[in-house]
Amino acid sequence: MSVVHEPARETPVFGEYDVVVLGGGPAGIAAAVAAGRAGRSTLLVERYGFLGGMGTAAGVTNFCGLHANVHGEIRQVVHGVADDLLSRIDALGGLNAPHMIFGKIAAQAYDTAAYKIAADDLLASAKAEVLFHALACGVVKESERSIAALLLETKSGRVAVKGRAFIDCSGDGDLAAWAGAAYEKGDGAGNMLYPSLMFRVNDVDRERAGDAWKTIPELMARAEAEGRHRFPRKGAIVRPQKSGIEWRVNVTQLANASGQAMDGTDARELSDAETLGRRQVAQVAKFLREVPGFERFYIVDIPPQVGIRETRRVQGLYMLTEADVLGCADFDDTIGVNGWPLELHVKGDVEFRFAPIPESRGFNQLPYRMTVTPSLDNLWVAGRCASMTHEAQSAARVTGACFVMGQACGTAAHFALREGTAAARVDVHDLQSRLAAEGAFLGQGDTP
Repeated sequence: MSVVHEPARETPVFGEYDVVVLGGGPAGIAAAVAAGRAGRSTLLVERYGFLGGMGTAAGVTNFCGLHANVHGEIRQVVHGVADDLLSRIDALGGLNAPHMIFGKIAAQAYDTAAYKIAADDLLASAKAEVLFHALACGVVKESERSIAALLLETKSGRVAVKGRAFIDCSGDGDLAAWAGAAYEKGDGAGNMLYPSLMFRVNDVDRERAGDAWKTIPELMARAEAEGRHRFPRKGAIVRPQKSGIEWRVNVTQLANASGQAMDGTDARELSDAETLGRRQVAQVAKFLREVPGFERFYIVDIPPQVGIRETRRVQGLYMLTEADVLGCADFDDTIGVNGWPLELHVKGDVEFRFAPIPESRGFNQLPYRMTVTPSLDNLWVAGRCASMTHEAQSAARVTGACFVMGQACGTAAHFALREGTAAARVDVHDLQSRLAAEGAFLGQGDTP
């Protein structure tokens, strides 16, 4: 690639904060709320004009990982900040009751408008500041092991945000990568989890549709066998929203020219993914009109961006593994739990791998060490870009685990600043005590 030489510039400082959080998804929300409640001046930086991450910007409309199958019984295992957000969404009338998937695990749908409003209110209650429409583009370091500022492109021009502690909840590990942290992408052979573009439809006849989520996969297989339709993947998820006449559809799969997953950190591939996703939405919509109850539906929303499942995974002091997830592992430095199974979006399909049910407790603890790096003293990483293998990330990338990691990182940043210590040296026992006092379930025992 050819280059141009930019002149040196002086970048104005937008503000100085104790804690700077990049990314307003569930991890970023929980991190900023935890830091703000601890009395730290906190800024949450978000590229869109609303919070929620993939849950709103990519139209996921579904919380996964809040629950686990504990010896055959579905229980909510993620609490703390997550409960505060759920109660606000519910008060707005935007929260569905949990629903079963494969008869093995529960997820919980919500309306995106209620999520956005509830998240705003939650951040305000914690006195955490939010800067919307700000795209991070780099960092300034004050030493090899310390970050001094995050650089942002805004409608006011380029600005710098100074901070004492930084939490990367970008999903893509942007901040960590710019600061020089080591990371991995994919499974080592160039394969990442495939992205999707979800969409929502309205004017579904709820009575005629019935339990259409049970029959649609069979109807898809028949339509493909008869040569009437072709689909980008198996494993369609078509479920009703709160109203019953509005349904969410998750059936697309986005591959590049070589057939591999589109790379969400590659500008050209990410752009191509958007148009490919909309073409697939149009194709799937033709099929849906053949489903009883969907004859008159219309597409009410295609979200602002495609849903990215995996890009960079930062290498921390510990890397969560597939064996940890399926073996329901315990860790001395637990900060909470993940109850979601492995969910591998592979070429043309979705593969689920569960811990033994009902023999197992159905959740693994998440270690604090997966959120801190060996090379940077004032950086934490939470969410799908935290330290996990490709396989383990397919489980712990979902909402529940992101809430857990975010709340722990926001609280740990407070302790590190209070004690004047590095992220990796935070007293884990103090951290665990604070998390438990604030309602988090650390997985010590089978009952939240």
